[in-house]
Amino acid sequence: MSHDTRTDTRLTRTRTLAVTAVALTALLTAACAGSTSASTVTSTTTLMATGLLGKRYCEVLLVHSGTAGFYADVYNTYPLNACPPDKWAALDATALARENQALFAELNGPRFWLMDAIQKVRTSSEQIRTFGGIAMILEATVQIGPDILAAQAPYIPHTVNRQAAFTFDAGRQVYELVAPDRTVWVMQTYSQIKDPNLSAADLPGLASRLTLPAGWTYRVRTLTSPLVVATASKAAHVLQDNLANSYSEESSG
Repeated sequence: MSHDTRTDTRLTRTRTLAVTAVALTALLTAACAGSTSASTVTSTTTLMATGLLGKRYCEVLLVHSGTAGFYADVYNTYPLNACPPDKWAALDATALARENQALFAELNGPRFWLMDAIQKVRTSSEQIRTFGGIAMILEATVQIGPDILAAQAPYIPHTVNRQAAFTFDAGRQVYELVAPDRTVWVMQTYSQIKDPNLSAADLPGLASRLTLPAGWTYRVRTLTSPLVVATASKAAHVLQDNLANSYSEESSG
């Protein structure tokens, strides 16, 4: 999200005045740095963002090896900026991996939010980096496991530590995958990675373009009450379809 006063996105951070001043200084330092830079602000932060539907963002995933296999630190442009297209197109994943001591880097975007609001509690240090002049915040860690190639396959769930709650407002259309065991996955973002022309208008008819596993279905429904995917106190489970749209586990049968 750009800091454009015409948008209806509101961001609330709860912290002491001193910490807020430090955070602002760190952000300005990061934004003015070179190809890749980092700053850390230690605080406890409650973040509430509304008016998210349709907002553009991008991510950089830095993949490392740990005791439980591979994992990725996920850096997100929201709410610092809307992922400037020219700077995003100029990013070099190989160079980013080398500069950040990662096994490799993945460029994930552009993407567009499909929820209406996110509430997030940040209980550890806030890490802001700039990648090719694009400021991003470390927002989650994804556990990949021992097999990176298998992890890149569509319709394979992954565990994400994001400490957040996603809210889809009543009256909204949502787009869901239903697995044979009745687990429901709600689309949280749509992507222009595989199809640069994919738009929100295409989502109701997306079923014909998906190569779903046997027994899976894609459905569209209108919410009669708010849908909240709450993962503040437990791990989130996410997957992608063959067009790189992302889904969160909504419920299990």
